[in-house]
Amino acid sequence: MAKLYFNYSTMNAGKSTMLLQAAHNYNERGMQTYLVTAQLDDRAGPGQIASRIGISAAADKFAPDEDLFAKISARLDQAPVACVFFDEAQFLSHDQVWQLARVVDDLGIPVMCYGLRLDFQGNLFPGSAALLALADEMREARTICHCGKKATMVVRQDADGNVLTEGAQVEIGGNERYVSLCRRHWREAVGDRTIPSCSAPSDQETGTRRQ
Repeated sequence: MAKLYFNYSTMNAGKSTMLLQAAHNYNERGMQTYLVTAQLDDRAGPGQIASRIGISAAADKFAPDEDLFAKISARLDQAPVACVFFDEAQFLSHDQVWQLARVVDDLGIPVMCYGLRLDFQGNLFPGSAALLALADEMREARTICHCGKKATMVVRQDADGNVLTEGAQVEIGGNERYVSLCRRHWREAVGDRTIPSCSAPSDQETGTRRQ
């Protein structure tokens, strides 16, 4: 049964790697996939999904106001598609997420979305908010803060490494602009000093076992 999936995380958790691996699994079994990424993010080149570990694949692009149900329907008219993959899904609009839900419900095609959950101010992206509401299944891809705890937040930095607390929600960048942190260190970075110092991660959080 087709489902709408949302794989979310903060920066540098390997979302694009997960997408490319999942698409490869389909292709390896002779099933065609349809890869789509945000038009406004061209860091890897126009129409490219690229991982930090060096793998990439060509992809179609979606524009902010594009009808994705119509776009995917047109692609299906060309050839069968076993699964549709969306990278940078935080840039989807609320309406576009509903269009992807229609693809699942009406066309019977699974749609797998990969994206950020929160922006640098700790707010949900519109696309992520809609996916959290509508997705049939959600999976968190995890990365860690410098303290060893799970990172759930991200800060934006200027060219000198200063943390920014104001600005447009969407500003494309990579490791030179964004740093993933746990909530405690995010609060500290943005100027909330009313918290105690961070303790070392527990064995349960790091997944280790005492000898």
